[in-house]
Amino acid sequence: MAKQSIDSLVEGGKATAAPPLGPALGPLGVNIGQVVAKINKMTAAFSGMKVPVKVIVDKDTKEFEIEIGTPPCSQLIKKEAKIEKGSGNPLTDKVADILIEQCIKIAKMKETVLLGKNLKNKIKEVIGTCRSMGILVEGKPADEAIKLINAGEFDEKIKAEKTELSAEELKHLEEEKKKLAQEIEERRTEFEKTAKDIIASMEGKDKGDIKSKLKEANIPDAIVKELMPTEEVAPAEGKKPAEGAVGKEEKKK
Repeated sequence: MAKQSIDSLVEGGKATAAPPLGPALGPLGVNIGQVVAKINKMTAAFSGMKVPVKVIVDKDTKEFEIEIGTPPCSQLIKKEAKIEKGSGNPLTDKVADILIEQCIKIAKMKETVLLGKNLKNKIKEVIGTCRSMGILVEGKPADEAIKLINAGEFDEKIKAEKTELSAEELKHLEEEKKKLAQEIEERRTEFEKTAKDIIASMEGKDKGDIKSKLKEANIPDAIVKELMPTEEVAPAEGKKPAEGAVGKEEKKK
């Protein structure tokens, strides 16, 4: 049997017969409407994201198979947390909070590529990615959330593969996100004040010494770069003229 593959990138749940998918499938004689409907059903969970899709068509029988890729785990987490990017300093700055149901949902979406032997282990992989992004799980840092999973805290929800959240839960997560953003801003203000005080008290001292002092005070690198005084250019006064210039002056004399 002769088979041909068509690779495309579609928006989750919103594939159409329009270019690029439709024109690529047309010459193969496959029922485009059926292909599009199946793609949309298989990608509905990825609404708002671009999803890689492969359509494999048997040119003789016109039968087709569809393989759906998935966005990276970090992208799925950002979608669930409703954020554009993770934390620049994940150890101290937490930018959002998600619930175990959302971790279950992501683990099921990435089921074929995660390494865990069962759903519980796959969920812990998802939470591990949350750690690197500065995202809390059930209001706790990732390591604590994993300990709760190991202790069986969420076994009932994991066994039921619960993925839906109530309107009240969604509202709570949004409020928590605003609270975390405010805390980050307050910490940044404190860091800036401390850094400025240190820089002012060490005025005229070696730049390396100032940086060391800022590091001792745990000032984030980004703030250090913003506030550190720039290198001053040495004044021109007293600068010896170039040899060529000296020669010219001597000749004039």
